Amino acid sequence: MKYISTRGQSNSLNFEDVLMKGLAGDRGLFLPEIWPEFSLEKISNFMTMSYNELAQELMAPFIGDLLTSNELKDIIKKSYSSFSSSEITPLTQLSKNDFLLELFHGPTLAFKDCAMQLLGSLFEHFLKRRGEKITIICATSGDTGAAAVEAFKNKNLIDLVVLFPKGRISEVQQRQITTSDSANIHSLAIEGNFDDCQLIVKNLLNSDDFCNKYNLSAVNSINWVRVMAQVVYYFYAALKVGSPEEKINFTVPTGNFGDIFAGFVAFKMGLPVETLCIATNSNDALERFLKKGEYRVEDVKTTLSPSMDIQIASNLERLLFECSERDSKMIRDIMSDLSYEKKFNIDLKTLNKIKDLFVAKSVDEESTKKTIRYYWSNYKKLIDPHTAVGLSAGRSIPFLDGKNIFLATAHPSKFPAAVKSSIGIVPELPLNIKNIFEKKQVFTSLENIEEVVKEYFHKNINN
Repeated sequence: MKYISTRGQSNSLNFEDVLMKGLAGDRGLFLPEIWPEFSLEKISNFMTMSYNELAQELMAPFIGDLLTSNELKDIIKKSYSSFSSSEITPLTQLSKNDFLLELFHGPTLAFKDCAMQLLGSLFEHFLKRRGEKITIICATSGDTGAAAVEAFKNKNLIDLVVLFPKGRISEVQQRQITTSDSANIHSLAIEGNFDDCQLIVKNLLNSDDFCNKYNLSAVNSINWVRVMAQVVYYFYAALKVGSPEEKINFTVPTGNFGDIFAGFVAFKMGLPVETLCIATNSNDALERFLKKGEYRVEDVKTTLSPSMDIQIASNLERLLFECSERDSKMIRDIMSDLSYEKKFNIDLKTLNKIKDLFVAKSVDEESTKKTIRYYWSNYKKLIDPHTAVGLSAGRSIPFLDGKNIFLATAHPSKFPAAVKSSIGIVPELPLNIKNIFEKKQVFTSLENIEEVVKEYFHKNINN
């Protein structure tokens, strides 16, 4: 399997190089040259597989001969051994046709663990084979950073640098990032929002001299391997509720568009997905885009669902590339418009192709609280605010028929203030992370200036 850039001006690479590089040299995002496809008969045969077995079946075509079958099997087993559920991503039935896909049974209680644990194992495997050391840089709106710290701690071939927006993530998220006693973890609180952190990361990855000096890579969902890992739970959930015979709709709380793009990849691989619902909070750039085909960046609003407080959804570039029949020139043009004018427009043909599969709905703060209250009152089920955004959005879309799967992206205890303000109850932290409030936080506050972050590297990262 070879991978190409959405912007069409980088050499094609194999899986290992894409993993290590993260972002393409032309600032584009990597995608497979061709999509592996499975027939409906083949997908039906997946029905009795465990999560690990299904992961191996779905990932193998993307990896090719760079890992033996036994190597991939061992990496998958190691990656999911720390999950509290034997099913990895269990389903809870809410009603006859509605299901909650619980993605928070990993070590940091968020869906990011499903991909990040695998990413950590893959990096470690290939770095040992290469005899190299690498520096990984990560921008986070909360959960990605926590998952990265857990996945890469105590790995002596990796330095991890996490940039998070100071004062804009939950206390639990911040403590998961800042209380590790592992010497290879570097936590940076940036005076800005997530989009500011993400821009710094992208710029550093595209600074050739700097990138080469520190052997820099990324683990945000700009790294293709993150998306690949998330495809598995779409298949797993759909099979559990009767696919491919049943029509399946997925509703996904969405910020950077990586998680829902994994659902699109599942569709491209043959999973008969009927609808993908983009659920956003008040940062509604994606909903506005789907209405008129204009993507416009506005000021980031602070909400109860901070992991979605994003205006620039990086992975949308991948979807635009696919739905424009892989028109890399168009991608270069609109990404240039986004950089300089904070907006872009797409043609009607591309927009309509997106609308064939996607719908979008934004949810305000009161609706988020109301949904948390509803599921507690009617089901005695605590949900976090991001999951509430998804449930509120998806339940307002008039799906024609089929089964509706709502992605529950985080454990409610990660956002105690939001839950308490909704129902007056503070959700209890699971035992495995309860002690983070007893640990000392270690982080460095930095200005939102690229050169200041570079200076931190010069003083603290051994290359």
